[in-house]
Amino acid sequence: MSENNTPTKPPRMSPGSPISGGLTLQLPSPIVTRRTRTHSTCQIALSNPEVMGKIKSFCRKKGHGFITPNDGGEDLFVHISDIEGEYVPLEGDEVRYRLCPIPPKREKMQATHVEIVNFTPEVHLKWDCLSSEGL
Repeated sequence: MSENNTPTKPPRMSPGSPISGGLTLQLPSPIVTRRTRTHSTCQIALSNPEVMGKIKSFCRKKGHGFITPNDGGEDLFVHISDIEGEYVPLEGDEVRYRLCPIPPKREKMQATHVEIVNFTPEVHLKWDCLSSEGL
């Protein structure tokens, strides 16, 4: 109860928490998206050269995927907010992108400013099209 004797609402929690009858607090994702990236991190990404790779996988429903670099390095994470253009990428699309360090330690990299430069023959959906396939 608050000071004026009116009931107060408990904080919103998710199912499964050890607090208050099996509810958990929602924690933010550790993945840094374009919207949450700091100005200095954006500058680092823009100062890196553009490199080429292929889409290994991309799930529109989950909002992320992976790129296999042409130079044979580790697969790179790509967030939906870093895809440029009007089409949803498909496996095998050739892409051009820039590398951006992932905070807080900046030991791993993710792909940013991703642009499809060579489409696979499959039909590509635009972002504003609904799909029953759960891309």
